[in-house]
Amino acid sequence: MVNTKGATAGLRGAFWDESQIPSGTKHVPINVQTQDGSVCYGMLSHRGGEKCCVMIMHPREYLPTHYLIPSLLRANLAVLTQAPRTVGNDIRLEHERALLDVAAGIEFLRNSGYDSIVLLGNSGGAGLFSFYVQQSSLPPSKRLNRTPGGKPVPLQDASLPEVDGVILLSPHPGQGALLMNAIDPSVTDENDALSIDPTLFPFDPKNGFRKPPESSSYSPEFVKRYRDGQRQRVKRIDSWAREKIAERMDARGRVKEARDPTDMIIANHTPIITVWRTDADLRCWDLSLDPSGRRYGSLWGSNPFVSNFGSVGFGRTCTAESWLSTWSGLSSNASLVKCAPYITQPTLLIVYDGDNCVFPEDANDIFDLIASDDKERQSAPGDHHGRRDDHSSTDGRALVAQYISNWAEKRFV
Repeated sequence: MVNTKGATAGLRGAFWDESQIPSGTKHVPINVQTQDGSVCYGMLSHRGGEKCCVMIMHPREYLPTHYLIPSLLRANLAVLTQAPRTVGNDIRLEHERALLDVAAGIEFLRNSGYDSIVLLGNSGGAGLFSFYVQQSSLPPSKRLNRTPGGKPVPLQDASLPEVDGVILLSPHPGQGALLMNAIDPSVTDENDALSIDPTLFPFDPKNGFRKPPESSSYSPEFVKRYRDGQRQRVKRIDSWAREKIAERMDARGRVKEARDPTDMIIANHTPIITVWRTDADLRCWDLSLDPSGRRYGSLWGSNPFVSNFGSVGFGRTCTAESWLSTWSGLSSNASLVKCAPYITQPTLLIVYDGDNCVFPEDANDIFDLIASDDKERQSAPGDHHGRRDDHSSTDGRALVAQYISNWAEKRFV
């Protein structure tokens, strides 16, 4: 159990307030085996007799104490929080294979007797679950059979059971799209974290940057050049990734012909790339761009020099394969733009109006792309995790819980 003593109703972190767990709740650890032989663990929380189970999963994180679990339980919903096979590890994260992790959890719930299964994709979980819905809706022969890096993936032979409903909570448009909007295009050398093209540097006052608490002010011309530069940087990293994969595969072919022992080294070497400066979305520093109730700063903080140049950040350490599958806004398949048109199940989209990771235009696009005839959109005060603003009198998390309870009661409870 997470110790939440000292927290105010669980609002200081993205975890539950344990005191709000309904009496009689059982938390049952589970292990599920995927169809390609991996094992994922999780926790099923229930009181007994629930007809519907909500599944919560993120491609890189494990969320066993998600802040909504107490409210979901009180709404007569069981909750499965499942870990992916690559918790906290971008190095091996390939979304195509993570779909088999999702399928294993859904199979477990179907075999447990639940009448309905609803996927709750929170933040990066939205891209993963939307991708799953897309692939599960296709005939097996139409599903992907390789990752963007060229690895075979057995989706065409896999059982991908469909689900009954989808909740997208704080859904950014996919991890690749998120990073392409946030990557610093002024990097001139991927091997030099401090290399800067001053004409594209977002934190130069000459380009419109202002120190907090004053909002920056970037010109439309700079914004356009900046967005073009971001796309070009992602394209360059994509090219590096594909070149490294091609070198390795060519060497494997030569190993079979026993030409040169050094080919064995190249055939098995998997280089790691460090992608520096991935926290530079102009909307975080210029609050007039796609305005909302958000505060100055990004998901990582209000000091762009710390978050952009520091060691922690989105997509910081990748293999060529994980970059292409997860963090490339050009190559990743786990994109809401690509996958939302396949969501035909009843869908609830919820955004927080102070989110500095999911912006209004992104949310508008996602909602418009969802194909379901039964789709609903709601908003609540709070940041990306629903934490209360100092000036807000409304508990956004409680409001979100009520939205979900009302929506689910009409359809699944």
